[in-house]
Amino acid sequence: MSRLGSAAPPAELSKKDALARLEAAQQRLLRLRLLLGGQLGNHEIGPPLCVVFEGWDASGKGGAIKRLVAPLDPRHVRVAQFAAPTYDEKRHHFLQRFWAVLPGWGGMAVLDRSWYGRVLVERVEGFATEEQWRRAYDEIVEFERTLVAEGTILIKFWMHVSPGEQLRRFRDRAGDPLRSWKLTDEDWRNRERRTDYEAAVTDMIKRTDQARARWRVVPGDDKRYARVAVVEHVCAVVEKELSRRGYHLADAD
Repeated sequence: MSRLGSAAPPAELSKKDALARLEAAQQRLLRLRLLLGGQLGNHEIGPPLCVVFEGWDASGKGGAIKRLVAPLDPRHVRVAQFAAPTYDEKRHHFLQRFWAVLPGWGGMAVLDRSWYGRVLVERVEGFATEEQWRRAYDEIVEFERTLVAEGTILIKFWMHVSPGEQLRRFRDRAGDPLRSWKLTDEDWRNRERRTDYEAAVTDMIKRTDQARARWRVVPGDDKRYARVAVVEHVCAVVEKELSRRGYHLADAD
């Protein structure tokens, strides 16, 4: 089971090595995406691929997503971002608003935040009752079990960053006119509740880390390492799943 652990990378990557590994992983992912989309091999579409990103504010989700989708044709991947639910969305079950963006066979979707908001921000900030967020763990597990049973390859990332590195990034954003829009009063306020959020994240990972829907905690203090780790992990999981299902990965070479 994944746990938060340290936000420091297990190994230091030079800029040159990081770039070489990232480019190799991106080309690997491109071939896999074409195989899933029925553009390589026997031209039959493969299983849906859904990549979910959660993490601390300023943990590098956006940068990792950018590198993940960079080599792909934008017509062949959907990136969806989720903020607080609207008034109308609140009238429905909390999972309802995510169905429309989920990929079908041959498709790929990348989610910048997801249904885990129920057991994170909605839990910590009191937007969901205790009964609601406690019940949500089982609802999420069953939801993901359903997706995987229908063939979806589901990959989940928690982008982990230390309090000190997060503060440095906050200050960098505040001083940059082109990036200051990324920093809100809510971000500063959430930072003050780090202990509460850490408890929620720990519970989330413990309760929803399932055999076919594993969490990968990415040490994010080093952006170069984190970006490489994300793309390489997606490739590794897709290759493992395709091999398990009898696909010929040589078709992606």
